[in-house]
Amino acid sequence: MAVVEPAPSFSLGPEIDQAEAKAGGRGRGRWRNNLGTWIPAGLILFVLVACFLGPTLLSLPSPVGGNILESNQPALSPGHILGTDPNGNDILSRLLNGGRSSLWIAVAVNLIGLAIGGTLGALSGYVGGIADTIIMRLLDVLIAFPSLVLTLAVAQALGPSMTNTIFALAFFSIPAFARVARSAVLRLREMPFMAAAQLSGTTARRMLFKHLAPNIAPQLITFGMLGMGIVIIIEGALSFLGLGIPDPAPSWGNMVATGQLSLSATPMLVVWPSVALLVTVLAFNLLGENLRARWSGR
Repeated sequence: MAVVEPAPSFSLGPEIDQAEAKAGGRGRGRWRNNLGTWIPAGLILFVLVACFLGPTLLSLPSPVGGNILESNQPALSPGHILGTDPNGNDILSRLLNGGRSSLWIAVAVNLIGLAIGGTLGALSGYVGGIADTIIMRLLDVLIAFPSLVLTLAVAQALGPSMTNTIFALAFFSIPAFARVARSAVLRLREMPFMAAAQLSGTTARRMLFKHLAPNIAPQLITFGMLGMGIVIIIEGALSFLGLGIPDPAPSWGNMVATGQLSLSATPMLVVWPSVALLVTVLAFNLLGENLRARWSGR
């Protein structure tokens, strides 16, 4: 009987095989490391799509003006996936529309803080001297006061509304962004490329927008991600106290405030907005921390 010899195995050599194995390991390791960024980013994307497109895609009823005859309907009732509240409003509709309001406020507050505070901090760090001293001492006065207490005072003085909530929160986000921007500019100002740009006759405007802004953007974006979670929590606290978005307009905070009045009978009125707050804030915090770790190690 003829003996069939095994086919020879071809190899490109031990060095190349080892290199391929290392490359594959690095690829798998890079993918695993990226999970810390992709998972919270995916959660944030899901929340954004659900809040801004969900009510239209699901053909949900209006979050206000419900039928009192349909109050306190249980979950999975006809036409009400999560049931209704004591006023007959659809809970899912209020949850998604309330998230839309909270996210709008968080984005607006951070954009205002980034635009004003980031610009002031960058100018302060770049110009230096008496201008730096004046700008930072004025901002330090704001930071010295308890921000949450003053936010409550400002919100109480202005009255409950989305615009006033944005103003009250943005007023105290400006110093925070300014300090982050100034700290980043002070480090960059000592870099060799900055000295080379100055010696080449680069204008101050070009220095700020061409060299400084792109290099401080990662720190400001990371701080903004963390700030999103903080603003959402504070807005929820203001709405819970009746100083944020006023009833009957939905907000996660005032949904919790309304639900706690009948907590023993209908606990899910508090659970749903609380879970939404938890997931959203946690996702923004995790994304911010992972971006900070990745950019600080580049």
